[in-house]
Amino acid sequence: MWELTKSFRFDAAHTLKRSIDAESSKRIHGHSYRAEVTLRGEPDPETGMVVDFGLLERTLAQARDGLDHHMLDDVPDLGPATMENLAAWIWRRLAPATKGLVKVTVYRDSNDESVTYRGP
Repeated sequence: MWELTKSFRFDAAHTLKRSIDAESSKRIHGHSYRAEVTLRGEPDPETGMVVDFGLLERTLAQARDGLDHHMLDDVPDLGPATMENLAAWIWRRLAPATKGLVKVTVYRDSNDESVTYRGP
């Protein structure tokens, strides 16, 4: 069994309702994120690949384009713009077209933080 991982980066703005650092979180602010997508499977006997990275890149581009330089508060079906919701949103965009999807991890570049979602 093989696992392969591909990442993409995006920058986005949002607001957030929270009890800690509440005032600064309520104001519009932005972050740089990195999303890491991991697939698991066996290589195709003809191609020798679990997935063609070019095909995976096209699929990831669709998710990236839905987030990059957007106001996350306005992204349909995201909910509150938390890292947890970002990971689940990316999963939902990728799962129908990405065989063997095992996890999506979202990193916030400014704070060594990450959240991993492993699907429903």
